[in-house]
Amino acid sequence: MTEDFFQGYKGSALEVLKKFNVRVWSQATIETTRGLFKGSILPRAENNDDQHIVLKIASGYNVGIDISTILKMEETGYKKAVYKIPEKEFPFTPGFPKVKLLGTGGTIASRLDYRTGAVIPAFTPGELYGAVPELADICNLSTEKLFAVFSENMGPEQYKKLAIAIGQEIENGIDGIIIGHGTDTLHHTGAALTFMVQNSPVPIILVGSQRSSDRPSSDAALNLMHAATAAGHGDIAEVLISMFGPTSDEYGMLHRGTRVRKMHSSYRSTFRTIGDIPVATVTRNGVVPLKKEYNHRRKDRNVKIMPFFDDRVAIVYYYPNMKPDIIDSLVDNGYKGIVIAGTGLGHVNKPIYPSIERAAREGVHIYMTVQTLWGYVHMFVYDTGRDLMAKGIIPAENMLPEVAYIKLGWALGQTHDREEVRRIMLTPVNDEITPREPYNGYLVYQGGVKEVEDFIRRFHK
Repeated sequence: MTEDFFQGYKGSALEVLKKFNVRVWSQATIETTRGLFKGSILPRAENNDDQHIVLKIASGYNVGIDISTILKMEETGYKKAVYKIPEKEFPFTPGFPKVKLLGTGGTIASRLDYRTGAVIPAFTPGELYGAVPELADICNLSTEKLFAVFSENMGPEQYKKLAIAIGQEIENGIDGIIIGHGTDTLHHTGAALTFMVQNSPVPIILVGSQRSSDRPSSDAALNLMHAATAAGHGDIAEVLISMFGPTSDEYGMLHRGTRVRKMHSSYRSTFRTIGDIPVATVTRNGVVPLKKEYNHRRKDRNVKIMPFFDDRVAIVYYYPNMKPDIIDSLVDNGYKGIVIAGTGLGHVNKPIYPSIERAAREGVHIYMTVQTLWGYVHMFVYDTGRDLMAKGIIPAENMLPEVAYIKLGWALGQTHDREEVRRIMLTPVNDEITPREPYNGYLVYQGGVKEVEDFIRRFHK
């Protein structure tokens, strides 16, 4: 057999495949000192070691088998897999709402690259329909790929282009908009679009997935169906993030773009509304509001697009013994805005007071948030807070740190006048500041406690 049959394998692993005459993409049984394995031999990532053979087992997951444990291998079949999903033209159904999917990249639009072993942005929006044909039962979908990046590479330029594209789609008569986006910074983009796209007459739904489309536990398809339902049929005309509610596939949640945060690195139910409750739940059957007050869908085409952002803004997470040079370096490098995630009610240590005074004196806008995430900044309670306000720090109420960062960049994109920036920052656009935290807006339970364990057993995570 030629080297084409052993994609990515080298050294000792390659010799084992040749010894037993087993090809990549073949179905095989592998007898090892740890038991018998059955599945498909996958290509080996070119940057990985030569001591393992990768097998996709019946569950859909991949396992790496240490070649030192292999006693025997036998090829039982062969079929080269095709991991590219062909694009399909979306069918048109009279009477269905018109929804536009704007693709940016991320896990909801990705596959595994077996050459490198990495998840890469690879599915175009058209391929998404090929992967999720159920979308045709929900809406008339058109697609446009604006970017093909992971969410860590999203930033102000992408925010502004998205806002402008959304405005154009609304002007053209679209009934709803979906934005496919990676989950890592989904909440940053949700906040940015809330400020940049105001008074929308249609729903704007950001959606991602925690697990890539080639995985059996992927949430991509259902999240897309929920987003299409909310965008095409929902009455809530706001910037919303649609992701799993519980870890199961019972329903999705619609979170307001200014009050949501990614709270777990891998759970499918990672997104949680902080300091409030989600706006609604969503299934393929429709949207059920949880909040009484929200912006309703309208038939007009009026929307306010405000694509402004000054990227000379930083967010600083305070820690004990922080040195003044952290603040000084930002000032020296020309930053015009700083958001501090302070301890407790909004505190930092005294050694950095002179640097804060200097920053304020040189025109830097400084806002305080709390690293507790839940709760409000209260800087009148202790001398520390009063001293910091006297030195130029402005409390940002109960804005989440990331939201305050985004809003400050947006505000400074419009003006650097201190009082006008303050007015913009402290005037809520859509619940980034709320008058109170509801009794059920703070729910963090601890495992091991009887009543919590009883609840988990009866319901779900």
